[in-house]
Amino acid sequence: MISSRSARPLIIAIDGYSSCGKSTLAKQIAKELGYVFVDTGAMYRAVTFYFIQHHIDIDSADSVEVSLADIHIEFRIIDGANTTFLNGKNIEKEIRSLMVSELVSEVAAISSVRRKLVDLQRKMAGSTGLVMDGRDIGTVVFPNADIKIFVTADPGVRAQRRYLELMSKGQHVSIQEIVSNLAHRDEIDTTRADSPLRQADDAIVLDNTHYTIDEQFDFVMRYVSKRLQE
Repeated sequence: MISSRSARPLIIAIDGYSSCGKSTLAKQIAKELGYVFVDTGAMYRAVTFYFIQHHIDIDSADSVEVSLADIHIEFRIIDGANTTFLNGKNIEKEIRSLMVSELVSEVAAISSVRRKLVDLQRKMAGSTGLVMDGRDIGTVVFPNADIKIFVTADPGVRAQRRYLELMSKGQHVSIQEIVSNLAHRDEIDTTRADSPLRQADDAIVLDNTHYTIDEQFDFVMRYVSKRLQE
């Protein structure tokens, strides 16, 4: 582990498209530095799962607003892994389903949902350093983050990665379903009125189309190490 105790704890923001490996990268960095890791995508998935389970009409502002008051999200470490809990229940497996994936971008585009989760995300910044991944971390949540990474990759590669991930979890879906889902999410994420996905002007671009997990980690850690030494 790189020693960061003598340096000022950093806020590291990792943004980018779906299925680009943002969370994998963020977890690696947080573990290396001994920082807190926050998967904001899991937070939006948790809200989406709640809406699905409780049959909430996401087009009804009143229904959404009332429901948000009953949603409590937290992360716990289970068997060494960051695990999402919704109202005290482990929902890590459920929120990774294609059913949730098909609706999460629509839910994430709702302004009241974003206000609630952005507020929670900002409160997670402590004195120990933070690595947070999502769509608007470097542009909205922490516009003054010490390091901003914007991750992208070829759409076909992203779809294949997502397909393999779902298959490894016993979820059998077609590659075409995934291709369609990613295109749909990209469209909503980049065109929504509230906090759209975009590259921050001062972000480091990481196109990991041809990178291994270790190679992308090394790429980012070069910048992190340099910043810690400043």
